[in-house]
Formats: sequence, structure tokens, C-alpha cells
Amino acid sequence: MRIKLEPVNDENKEAVLALSVRDDQPFVAPNDYSLEEAEEANAECPGVARPFAIYADDKLVGFCMFAFDPEEEPEDRYWLWRFMIDKAEQGKGYGQAALAEIIKYFRDNGADVLYLSTEPENEVGVHIYHKAGFKETGEIDEGEAIFVLEL
Repeated sequence: MRIKLEPVNDENKEAVLALSVRDDQPFVAPNDYSLEEAEEANAECPGVARPFAIYADDKLVGFCMFAFDPEEEPEDRYWLWRFMIDKAEQGKGYGQAALAEIIKYFRDNGADVLYLSTEPENEVGVHIYHKAGFKETGEIDEGEAIFVLEL
């Protein structure tokens, strides 16, 4: 399986908007909300929000969005803002493989540390993040635990 990150664009936006998670995963923001948030962030600071469609080979399986701002303080420069695998594609190894590709993207683009946050109840996400090497910082922001990965 080859994981590829493609910027969300006019050709794939509707398919990205159709992706969703299981009902027992309410901590994952809907993709329409995430794309609106990206537009607002980029209107204020172009290029900071980077939304991507996640493909396994040529099949759309998920969505992710990064905050990429080298001008910010070190703890706010590089964030994995959103990450989801469609409910029909979960349990097939795409999440772990996509996370490896996401980490590679940050490394290849000069990041030295990567942050993310998630609700502590997100057991599947927490497991995947730990497996990828993320560590909890002990900080909680708006009910979400902060994780960090040194790159």
C-alpha cells in the first residue's frame, strides 16, 4: 500500500466532505468544519493551514490538516490539527500508515517537533499516536491532551 497526501482541491473536495467517522468517534471534527477553519486561518495568514486528502494507492481513505507556521513560537509552529480515516476504511492499517506519511511530510519540510491534541477518550487515536512515538506533555488545552513528537 502506498499512502499519498494530496492537497484538498476542486477535484477532491466533495469526496473529502463525504468522509465521516463512526458514531462512537464524536471527538473528530467534521471535514466541512475543518475546511472552513482552514479558509479562515489562511485568510489571516496564507499557507498556515494545509488540508490534505489521504489516499491509499488511488483510493481516498481519509483527511488531515496541518498548521505549519515557522514564524510562531516553537511550541506553536507545527501541529497536526486534524486526522481522520473514513469509517468504511478503518481497521485496515491506513491510520498508522498515513500517520507515518504525515510525520515524513513534517520532517521533509523542516519541522523539528510536531504537536497534536486529542480528547483523552479517543482511545484508538491515543493508541495510534503512542505507537508512532508521540508522548503526552501533561498539558490539557480545552479538554484535549497535548502530545509531542521530536523529529
